[in-house]
Amino acid sequence: MKKYLIQKSPFIVPTTDGKLIEEHHGKATTNNNEISIAHMIAPPKWSEPFQTPEFEEYTYIISGKKQFIIEDEIVILEAGQSIKIEKNTRVQYSNPFDESCEYIAICKPAFDFNKVHREE
Repeated sequence: MKKYLIQKSPFIVPTTDGKLIEEHHGKATTNNNEISIAHMIAPPKWSEPFQTPEFEEYTYIISGKKQFIIEDEIVILEAGQSIKIEKNTRVQYSNPFDESCEYIAICKPAFDFNKVHREE
């Protein structure tokens, strides 16, 4: 038995907002509840509602810029920068800029729609 797994077929998460989400490891792809790793591309002017996830989220920016509103603070990351956001923190993710933002997101434990707690 091999002691590694090469992911060649990430799960493409269906979205309605133009954002590309390719989960390489996590609940949907490899049935891993401990961690999720996703490649994402947020189109220009994209945003999602505030949320208070029950998991830590790490983000590494590959290209473009991404805006985070964490509690009441606005943080903007650019290519080559990363951030860790603690679980149970109110946050909003967006790309209010004119170019796409490509990034890697890692959630620990794995991303779970039932534990993200998005505000409507």
